[in-house]
Amino acid sequence: MRRNKMYEKMENNNVSVIGKIVSGFTFNHEVFGEGFYIVNLEVKRLSEQTDVLPLMISERLLDVTRNYVGNTVEIVGQFRSFNRDEGNKKRLMLSIFVREVNFLDEFNDYTKTNQIFLDGYICKAPIYRKTPLGREIADILLAVNRPYGKSDYIPCIAWGRNARYASGFEVGVRVRVWGRVQSREYTKKLSETECEKRVAYEVSVSKLECVEQE
Repeated sequence: MRRNKMYEKMENNNVSVIGKIVSGFTFNHEVFGEGFYIVNLEVKRLSEQTDVLPLMISERLLDVTRNYVGNTVEIVGQFRSFNRDEGNKKRLMLSIFVREVNFLDEFNDYTKTNQIFLDGYICKAPIYRKTPLGREIADILLAVNRPYGKSDYIPCIAWGRNARYASGFEVGVRVRVWGRVQSREYTKKLSETECEKRVAYEVSVSKLECVEQE
């Protein structure tokens, strides 16, 4: 497995990340007797900041009874979503579904630690805005099809010229996106007196293109 493999295959949802395992395994769900677990991966940015990303991994890929904290791994997979019921609301949960895992002895090339490619459809009108410092941002929700009629709903953020370009996309338009997966802490207001810190996962877009419908 090589890091450019995801670009050679060019499926519609490909992620390649390299980082350090920073948690144990938490059971998530089971499908036909196969257990799936969440484990957290810390991925360094060039800026020395880090993103802590949840990996969804099968017990058939890794021995989930072992402690891998501190190990550096290369992961190839897909960025997937599912809706979790929270009372009378549904919350979009995101994780990297692991297809391949390689353990690395040494690693110091942080230019290729976090890459994603998505080919999907705009499923909600993009929201264009400016930050207090004047930076242009567009929030995009991309529906990326899976086999058997399923789709993953992936939040993406475009910046600057890309944000302006994306602000004109209409629902149903096919878009290709290149970028990285990032984690972002935010405060959710639960009531007038209660707030909760949460972490959002999204794609920070470095390149995007509109695909002509055939």
